[in-house]
Amino acid sequence: MKFEPDLSLGNRNRITSYGPGHVIVAGQRHTRNLIVMADRLIPGWGPANAGGFLLEHMEALVQLEPELVLVGTGTRLVFPRHEIMTWLPLRGIGLEFMDTGAACRAYNFLLGEDRRVAAALLIA
Repeated sequence: MKFEPDLSLGNRNRITSYGPGHVIVAGQRHTRNLIVMADRLIPGWGPANAGGFLLEHMEALVQLEPELVLVGTGTRLVFPRHEIMTWLPLRGIGLEFMDTGAACRAYNFLLGEDRRVAAALLIA
């Protein structure tokens, strides 16, 4: 899916497109898992698949100090173990799991509201 440009976002990392096996952020195509924030991209984050979440993946997100993390689990929504789902909220960080397309759309919306959001995306 391709998005229409929102020029009000300036130089912030906006997700401009996504599809099977890729996400395009600020015109750059990514084919590996990554974290997207307004001011940074972190490639190579996360497990090989949605069933492989570990606490170390969540710890990497805490260090970024987001107010909310959107985890895209690939082409379909997959919920991880309870300890993974509660680890960030217990530290005061909002957490939502959704399919990667929904995470991309929600990220752009929240970015437009100047929220400190991180999209942690599994590319399937």
